[in-house]
Amino acid sequence: MIPQRHFDVIIIGGSYAGLSAAMSLGRSLRNVLVIDSGLPCNRQTPHSHNFITHDGSTPQEIARRAKLQVELYSTIEFENDVAVSGSKSAHGFSVSTSGGKTFEAEKLIFATGIRDVMPDIAGFEACWGITVVHCPYCHGYEFRGRKTGIFANGDMAMHLAQLVGNLTRDLTIFTHGQASFTDQQREKLAIHHIPVIDTKLSAVDHDKGHLRQLILSDGRAVELDALYAKLPFVQHSDIPAALGCELTEQGYIKVDMLQRTTVTGVYACGDNASAMRAVANAVSTGNMTGAAVNRELAEERF
Repeated sequence: MIPQRHFDVIIIGGSYAGLSAAMSLGRSLRNVLVIDSGLPCNRQTPHSHNFITHDGSTPQEIARRAKLQVELYSTIEFENDVAVSGSKSAHGFSVSTSGGKTFEAEKLIFATGIRDVMPDIAGFEACWGITVVHCPYCHGYEFRGRKTGIFANGDMAMHLAQLVGNLTRDLTIFTHGQASFTDQQREKLAIHHIPVIDTKLSAVDHDKGHLRQLILSDGRAVELDALYAKLPFVQHSDIPAALGCELTEQGYIKVDMLQRTTVTGVYACGDNASAMRAVANAVSTGNMTGAAVNRELAEERF
């Protein structure tokens, strides 16, 4: 049970960014409520990399250890629920959950992440985070030298090709429709012996998320070990937009250097506010957010 319904800060989202923000605030004796559903976006990913001291750990283990440490701070409470609405109130902000509870706080932190929009390709989602991946820094070393594909087009495909081309020479771009490369880009791809296949994909053949081959709409099959994909996304929570928080052209919550949104008293951190989608970045921005919120509270009350 939650012993109180009014808090200094409510954090919506209890994964890496949210827990990092909570720790900063808990160490400053702020009364904090973390609302989290326990369903992080990387729950299928077998290992987390490029996060010093945790390289190779499972995402679940990192989150579990982080929560155990945050729970040691007595001013932090957890609510296993989903925040479904938020509004401004006399005391700051009011947040309601799917479980029918309502909580209030002076400040809000959104660490809600983003939701990837999967293409309508059989087997694609089952491989997401395992062998169909988003980031060369998070996954590239493990697939070095392997048969690799890029599921993207135009400038984004070129950006990924530059990064992944340093990790493997066996690289193919799949544009899933008409390619949109400039003549200069096509020339550069040819120089680096990177073929482009514009035939649409019909299925991803895999074994429990481990990619075996891509099945094209014309019946051809291309053997692959890994596929990098740049997918469209939506905000995991629509509460920030409902409160009036601006989004960037790319769809991220707009924040300043202190992770403040365009709505006074509302902050955002982690994947929902940054294109740098990595555990280390989520922890870093969460730490900054917790400190910035504590500073704001201190200045208001001193």
